[in-house]
Amino acid sequence: MIPPGFIQDLLSRADIVDVVGRHVQLKKAGINHKGLCPFHGEKSPSFIVSPSRQTYHCFGCGAHGNAVGFLMEHAGLSFPDAVRELAQQYGLAVPEDDTSPAERERAAAQKQRQATLTDVLTRASEHYRKELRGSPRAIDYLKRRGLTGEIAARFGLGYAPDGWRSLASAFPRYDDPLLEESGLVIAKAAEDGNEADTKRYDRFRDRIMFPIRSVQGEVIGFGGRVIDQGEPKYLNSPETPVFSKGRELYGLYEGRSAIRQRGYALVVEGYMDVVALAQSGFGNAVATLGTACTAEHVQKLFRFTESVVFSFDGDAAGRRAAGRALEASLPHAGDTRTVRFLFLPPEHDPDSYVREFGAEAFERCVAEAVPLSRQLIEAARSDVDTATAEGRARFVVQARPLWSALPEGMLKRQLLGQIASVAALPVDELAAAWQTRAAAPARPALPRTRAPVARRQMPRQPEDRALWALLLESGWWAQLGAEDHETLCALEGWHGEVFRLIDRLSVDEGALPWAALRERVATEEWGPRAVALVDGEDPAIEPSIDDLRASLAQLRKSAALLESMRILGRR
Repeated sequence: MIPPGFIQDLLSRADIVDVVGRHVQLKKAGINHKGLCPFHGEKSPSFIVSPSRQTYHCFGCGAHGNAVGFLMEHAGLSFPDAVRELAQQYGLAVPEDDTSPAERERAAAQKQRQATLTDVLTRASEHYRKELRGSPRAIDYLKRRGLTGEIAARFGLGYAPDGWRSLASAFPRYDDPLLEESGLVIAKAAEDGNEADTKRYDRFRDRIMFPIRSVQGEVIGFGGRVIDQGEPKYLNSPETPVFSKGRELYGLYEGRSAIRQRGYALVVEGYMDVVALAQSGFGNAVATLGTACTAEHVQKLFRFTESVVFSFDGDAAGRRAAGRALEASLPHAGDTRTVRFLFLPPEHDPDSYVREFGAEAFERCVAEAVPLSRQLIEAARSDVDTATAEGRARFVVQARPLWSALPEGMLKRQLLGQIASVAALPVDELAAAWQTRAAAPARPALPRTRAPVARRQMPRQPEDRALWALLLESGWWAQLGAEDHETLCALEGWHGEVFRLIDRLSVDEGALPWAALRERVATEEWGPRAVALVDGEDPAIEPSIDDLRASLAQLRKSAALLESMRILGRR
């Protein structure tokens, strides 16, 4: 666990304009900076970065957060990884307060081992790219598939020659254990156990090579496709310390920007589909790595978008794959997230469909994709005759585990009514049978990328305005007099508690930017109220010390009036 105090210190040192400016072109706009939002496609800039608050806010899609949150959203990092990334930018070492020295040593060794493996895989990737440039046969294959040199370079495509030990020319030692550990070389021990007689040979031979990258851009594995006939058509790297098929997605690193611009991620089944779709303008495509879609895949995608479209062949295998994707998606679906299912004709995959009918036709297919709610109903009623009581009963039995996997929310409550309708049951009766509470259907939620974000006015009550100003500009506390401090700290309820905390922090730590103070405030019982007070206001409005003083004057007047009423009451 990373100590909260370190996170506060890190956010105090970080400059969010510098952090965001490395990824977004910003222009000065008054006291703030402005640019095109990296989280949804837009032509007019509505993305504001506030140096005084050390936060970012988009009026188009509602994205909001501090420097750590930006790295999490933009790079798809976990919270600990985002903190480490930001700390590295500012030359700070991240302390781990709940690990022993031995555990930290093991973690450091593991990190070094992973870095070494990615170095080996990167060198192999460069070797395969060089071999592709020297193979007319491999180049001709890619041209026949309609790929250009530009798209091949973008995805780092390469070629593994038809030889048993081609990697021997790329590494000083072919018997280096790292080649085996990274999955590049297969080693078969001799029957007599003699290490000298161990047979080693390349895992990938005579295949087009697709480097698989992590979301940070490191090569962590490979997918290899046969050029002519052969089995298996696709061969993937084995599980290694840096590569897990159940967690990684091919093309996610290359497609992050396109996913945000288009507003959805398109999940397909093959590497070639991803590359070909990118060339046709669908750079938002990704693929699972020779395995069924998992909940971790879906969770990773929802770091980059709130809309996912699965594309499958319309045959039986495609329907089975859709069923597994549905089950993986259910725990992560919700009121602001959309999951849809696109089924192409059995004779087509996305690559062939786009080449035959064009990008616009494929875009129409995406627009007509089946929503998760309808796919859930169809999955539950498969092989069921809902015209009979027996069939409807079986439908209810098959629907329940799918419905139960959904998170609580309006989508789940609406689906209860749809399931009851198909089952020809009153919704209250089905709710009672499933021991849940029925509720009236709610209006469908709009996607985040299109949701209007209302601009609110400044807080109306003087205690709210004073607190709002001092949370954003805690340095003003030192400019107030003792009478002002007493007035604010004497307020009843949670407002007084916040002001008393600000008073303590001003002595112990001095002025803190809101991004750092927010982390400290959020740990208190009343923290959500204080955070909501600031985060709920228009970030384009900056507090002024004159307004703070005016609010204080109102509070003193109210306090004096209350005191007079108490005195009169005692008389």
